[in-house]
Amino acid sequence: MTHLKDHADTIISALSGVTKGIYLLIAVSLSLLAIVSFYDVALQVAALIHAGDMTQGVLQVLHALLLTIIIVEILETVTAYFRTNRVQVTPILIAGITAMVRRVLTFGVEPVEPLDIGMTLAAILVLTVAVVFIGRQERADNYY
Repeated sequence: MTHLKDHADTIISALSGVTKGIYLLIAVSLSLLAIVSFYDVALQVAALIHAGDMTQGVLQVLHALLLTIIIVEILETVTAYFRTNRVQVTPILIAGITAMVRRVLTFGVEPVEPLDIGMTLAAILVLTVAVVFIGRQERADNYY
């Protein structure tokens, strides 16, 4: 019986190592992507100086900056996993809110259906309520 348990423990350890290796590859990829994305923000800001249409230039800078924030929030989820061995939900929700805000910024530029606007605003509301609820749960868990 203990022989079977030893094999199971070995398999679980191996799978855990594979999972950590995959998370490490994801962290490296996201880090590189965040650096490239931030470089794109710098290029967009430089282009803004010479842009004829300031409104469009500012929107492009905001889109690039918000994309960088989304990437960094997802990277924070991966790094939090290494610190705690648990997947943190809050950074994912914040990345979702940021993505929805990024979408809201396009409403004035592209034709949008009223249903799309309503669904986007509903998604922001639901994600915000989830962040608040999880924050309260985490504070309550840390209190005890």
